[in-house]
Amino acid sequence: MSRRDDGGATVLYDVPGPRARRRNLLYALLFLVAVGAVVWWVAAELAAKNQLDWAKWAPFFTDSRVWTTYVLPALKNTVVAAALAMALALPLGALFGIARLSDHRAVRLPAGAFVEFFRAIPVLILMLFANAAYAEFTGISPETRPLYAVVTGLVLYNASVLAEVVRAGILALPAGQTDAARAIGMRKGQTMAYVLLPQSVTAMLPALVSQLVVIVKDTALGGAMLGFSELLASVRPMSANYGANTIACFTVVAVVFVLLNLALTTFASRLERRLRRGRRTTGAVVAAAAVEDLAVPGEPGQPPDRRP
Repeated sequence: MSRRDDGGATVLYDVPGPRARRRNLLYALLFLVAVGAVVWWVAAELAAKNQLDWAKWAPFFTDSRVWTTYVLPALKNTVVAAALAMALALPLGALFGIARLSDHRAVRLPAGAFVEFFRAIPVLILMLFANAAYAEFTGISPETRPLYAVVTGLVLYNASVLAEVVRAGILALPAGQTDAARAIGMRKGQTMAYVLLPQSVTAMLPALVSQLVVIVKDTALGGAMLGFSELLASVRPMSANYGANTIACFTVVAVVFVLLNLALTTFASRLERRLRRGRRTTGAVVAAAAVEDLAVPGEPGQPPDRRP
């Protein structure tokens, strides 16, 4: 059972006493010491094998051609592939997620078959299959075919996952939301568009962002298996042509991935806070024009009469 601490804030556990606070502080210090020991051991092993020599890291700080020739073009390809996959997977996932909630079996069953099928297949297999299909049945050039294959695999897999995120977000809303919409005469499409989706977006946003981060990282599969010139694929030519060791190249690429995903999650966090503030400052969910469309047949422009 929750109780209040001295500051008046509600907590879901007992406030730690002096002994518990000292014990927690000790655990935190021991954890920091353990992490520091692991970092020191890794650094010592790298130094013993001359992996931290300045000559192996210098190209990234002294030669701009490493960035302009390999890192930045590879980053551009990664961003383009991820952006295309996001732009296609998000609306497709929303469409199939809503379709799975349909009352019509002719809509619900095919949507469910699509989601379950492509969600069960590894994204790498989808990329390889798409690459082979494009090579066999289309005239796409070998230079651009890896991009098409990577985007296709990412869209098919992530759209099926996002469909389940959308469906779960809508089903998580209280049933009273749908009942209230029906009580004022809203049709199913209006209920979904004006009541359920706007409220579920905020709840779905963390899961959506996590899946978008997965899209960015999964572009590396195309570089490893299809020769797509993305960030991971730039490691080998960098280490071969500029004298930077492989560990340095992988470290730089990992840092770029971290910064890219950090920018994505930061943007999403700000968007979520803005949506939550907007939801608190307004009680209007249905637009005025939509309310006018709910008039009783035979009485144009008049709201439905709910008197008994």
